[in-house]
Amino acid sequence: MPAARFMRQTATFLLCSSLCTLATMSAVQAAPSALAVKAALLFKLPRFVYLPYLEDNAPLTLCILDSNPFGQALQTLAQTPVDGRTVQLHMPHSTSDAQACNLAFLPDSANARNALPTRLQALAAYPMLTVSDIPGFAQAGGMVELADHPDDQGKVQIVINQSAAASQGIRFNAQLLRLATLLP
Repeated sequence: MPAARFMRQTATFLLCSSLCTLATMSAVQAAPSALAVKAALLFKLPRFVYLPYLEDNAPLTLCILDSNPFGQALQTLAQTPVDGRTVQLHMPHSTSDAQACNLAFLPDSANARNALPTRLQALAAYPMLTVSDIPGFAQAGGMVELADHPDDQGKVQIVINQSAAASQGIRFNAQLLRLATLLP
C-alpha cells in the first residue's frame, strides 16, 4: 500500500497547491471575486479535513444556513464528487434542521453576526465542520473562517480554530494548516 499512500499524498499536495494558487491570484490576471474564491475554497475544504463521523463512501452533505451568497456556483461545483463522494447541497431553514450536515456554512450578514454565539452553541451539539465568512468567526468558536484579506480584494485568508474542531474530533491536513492562520 505504500504506492497508494504516495499517490494520495501527491494528490493532496497538488490540491493544496491549487488552493494556494486560487487564494493568491495576482491582480494583474483576471482575478475572481472574493465570493468566487470562497465558494471554491468551501467546496475543496473537505478534501483537507478529517471528519471522523463520515463513513467511507458516504455522501458529503454541505449545508448553507440562511441565504446562499454563492448563487449557482455551489450547485455547479456540487456536481463534481469530492474524494469519490457525491456532494449533497442543502439549505436548511434553521440550525436544528442542520443536524444532518457534515459541513455547515454560515454566510455573513448583520443578523448572522448578532446571532453568532447562539448559533455556534446550537451547532456544537451536532458532529459537523462549521465554516463562515463572518469576521471573527473562528475567534468566536467557529472552526474555519474564510476571511477577506485586509490588503487585497479577491484574496481570502483561511483562519482555523483547532480547539473548536478538536472538540468534534475534527483534524486538518498538514498542508492546509501551513496555508492557514491558526488560532491558539
